[in-house]
Amino acid sequence: MKENDSIREIAERLLAAERVLLFPHIQMDGDALGSAAALCGALRSAGKQAAVLVEDPVPEYIQFLDQGYCTEDPEAIPSPDVCVCVDCGEVSRFPKREKYFFQGKTTICVDHHTTSRPFADYNYIDPKAAATAEIIYRLLTAMELPIDKETGEALFTGICTDTGNFQYSNTTKESHLIAAALYDSGIDHAGIAVKLYQNTSLEKLRITNKILNGLRLFCEGRAAMAWVDQEMLQQTGASMEDTEGSVETLRNIKGVEIAAFLKEKEAGVIKVSMRAKTDGNVAKIAEKFGGGGHVKAAGCTLRTDMETALGQLAEAMEESLRGI
Repeated sequence: MKENDSIREIAERLLAAERVLLFPHIQMDGDALGSAAALCGALRSAGKQAAVLVEDPVPEYIQFLDQGYCTEDPEAIPSPDVCVCVDCGEVSRFPKREKYFFQGKTTICVDHHTTSRPFADYNYIDPKAAATAEIIYRLLTAMELPIDKETGEALFTGICTDTGNFQYSNTTKESHLIAAALYDSGIDHAGIAVKLYQNTSLEKLRITNKILNGLRLFCEGRAAMAWVDQEMLQQTGASMEDTEGSVETLRNIKGVEIAAFLKEKEAGVIKVSMRAKTDGNVAKIAEKFGGGGHVKAAGCTLRTDMETALGQLAEAMEESLRGI
């Protein structure tokens, strides 16, 4: 196992394989599924057996990416030559599928999170990439596989969602160059925008209203925090999926540098998403609680009740902001 293998080495392993099983992280976002779908589609077009193994439902807003790729059946690709984890750099991000990942004759990790560490046979981790989809684009180019409209739209979705529609500070010149190149595949960028950003349900509006009613601002308005619990979901008829984007809403408040959104997944299990605007580093906060991610976008899980979690996180956010 190397610290970081080259794109060419990973491309060669995939080209030599006949059966490939892909592993996006749990609670898939546009980059995780977009990257996995793009690679899966390209591999199938090259005549290989490929599938995306998942352990939770595909969120509604990105279901258009799943063109028959996703399965919960670990035997969908029997005796895989290669297993690839996509957009996740640790096995805790695909806990129910870990044993199937290591059943691959060769294991590969392709990721861009700053807190990821090599654990597969081959690892390509590039924290400078705005999205894993950018790395998959480079990989498909190295493999000399054509990028059709479907693959292009999956990659474009991955880049769009992880750059906040090209607004976040992680957006680079390469992000724009790759996006521009994807236009040549015939992508419907306007259609993707509608699916991602212009499909808000009434339930989402109702739960967002409740979430914002509980907004807490502290550290002289530089920190924002809000939460959702199961009771709030029942009251509004919303699902946890309807709360996606809430942490970005908190970060967008004028004067806020660090934002945190807490979700009660079940009693005693609190999932935390954090965002930083300019000088903050939420990856360091997440690491204190066993989590990780990027400097400007990170998360963790707290196993306690909501009020305790809010207090612990507020203390860590305040400490982080003292030096800024």
